[in-house]
Amino acid sequence: MQQLCRRTFLTSSAGDDMMKKIIPRERKHTMERTLQVIARIHSDFPEKFGIPRQSGLVDELQAEIVFEPSYRSAAALRGLEGFSHLWLIWEFSQAVRESWSPTVRPPRLGGNTRMGVFATRSPFRPNPIGLSCVRLVGVEHTRDRGPVIRVAGADLLDGTPIYDIKPYLPYADCRPDAVGGWTGGEADAQLEVHCAPELLTSLSLERQQALLGVLANDPRPHYQNDPERVYGLRFAGYNVRFSVNANCLTVLSIEHESGN
Repeated sequence: MQQLCRRTFLTSSAGDDMMKKIIPRERKHTMERTLQVIARIHSDFPEKFGIPRQSGLVDELQAEIVFEPSYRSAAALRGLEGFSHLWLIWEFSQAVRESWSPTVRPPRLGGNTRMGVFATRSPFRPNPIGLSCVRLVGVEHTRDRGPVIRVAGADLLDGTPIYDIKPYLPYADCRPDAVGGWTGGEADAQLEVHCAPELLTSLSLERQQALLGVLANDPRPHYQNDPERVYGLRFAGYNVRFSVNANCLTVLSIEHESGN
């Protein structure tokens, strides 16, 4: 018994050096993966400013998804038109960085309060991946571009790379009792938009409604409230200038970017 106890003591007192010999060190595995861009979306937003903060807020906005040549297969879309909505998985192509921060400052909170990046939808993430729910308008089969998907309510920059498309399943994806955390769970209050009818005549009726919806959702950063400031928004080939006083937005001009 004495010998057994001694052996036990010697084994337990061998310390870290012996444990390092017995337990192999943890290996660091490279977890990098390569995602294929399957398509790109074409929207009316050449710049970030003005894009709705979430998908579905402006249903009048329409865009089209054009597949890359390797993925222009009509068979890949078989059965898609039976769904009303789609999930788009995409890249924040203007937010790709080498490093990341565990906290970000959401504009909804005025840009001064920090929240954990995984508690936000900030584009500045370890992997700059976005997720949007859009309404399926239809699928057009073209000769030169293959099948083209038309969607409504997208919140994506023109040319955004698409990684994947999945159908929205109401029985699984809808959560009416979900809680919105620090966002309050409610969309921002909309602005009252004043725009002279003659300013809109150069836009199609569809784009008129879309632009007014974008402006009603207040594209300004939450911390900007200067009633004297004039804002500029690029939309569908036009420069839109407006000002905001309290909850009233006034469109000052809508001019084609070519100057005509």
